[in-house]
Amino acid sequence: MEQKRFLSIKETAKTGIITEHLLRQMVAKGEAPGFYAGTHFRVNYPMLVAKLDAMSAGGVAQ
Repeated sequence: MEQKRFLSIKETAKTGIITEHLLRQMVAKGEAPGFYAGTHFRVNYPMLVAKLDAMSAGGVAQ
């Protein structure tokens, strides 16, 4: 199955990589990679994975 590049917050949380609550906090702070499509935030999933990997490795994610 082909993985989508842009997911909703709920779809992203269902992958198990991050909780919905933490992701919503990141969106509110402007820290989550993605964009708004109307009132819905779409997460750039590959960029989020890279950001979380960098954070867990102790690096500074951009």
